[in-house]
Amino acid sequence: MKTLTDGQVLEVSATDPGFISDIKAWCKNTGNTFICDEKQSNKWVVEIQKGREAQPLAKGEAAPAQVKSKEKTMVVFSGDLDKAIASFIIANGAAAMGNNVTMFFTFWGLNVLRKHEPVSVKKDFMATMFSKMMPRGSKKLGLSKMNMAGMGPQMIRKVMADKNISSLEELIQTGIDSGIRIVACQMSMDVMGITREELIDGVEIGGVATYLDSADDSNVNLFI
Repeated sequence: MKTLTDGQVLEVSATDPGFISDIKAWCKNTGNTFICDEKQSNKWVVEIQKGREAQPLAKGEAAPAQVKSKEKTMVVFSGDLDKAIASFIIANGAAAMGNNVTMFFTFWGLNVLRKHEPVSVKKDFMATMFSKMMPRGSKKLGLSKMNMAGMGPQMIRKVMADKNISSLEELIQTGIDSGIRIVACQMSMDVMGITREELIDGVEIGGVATYLDSADDSNVNLFI
């Protein structure tokens, strides 16, 4: 849509039955026009027009307001795989709607941002023990339910792959590429013995004031 000029029409097909509702909401939030949809065998085909469809104004009617950029903030406290996936699906969806998104990772949520490979950094005894006991990176996260000694996460990942759903690692990279602001809580890093060198690229270090500043400008704030 970014490459089209106003008035041009884009045809999109999808096998997801929830796509029709989602694309209507996307058009409404991004200032584009939903034209029509059609069911074709096992897929749905829609046409969307770049920009708002021009409509004659009634006498005394004001012109529709321009779509403004919105802010979304999210506190990711959990280190569970399923909750991390949900966090990034919501965040990427908001970014796709043109929203500025800030994700603030604190306590167990920091494990989502850890690098998969070991990083040689000097730590005291307590910090070293925390590092050994916590999952190192998104690939080691367990499920909040039905973890089954690590079998649950493997089953979820297989089902997601079979359904062509992006993995958590792909969702994280998509978020970074989309400009989502990912902030790691410095205080929680100090408490849990996690250093900057152990976090993936694209992560900003900040504190509660950084999060609250973004939350003040946000119309949606989630705690996960």
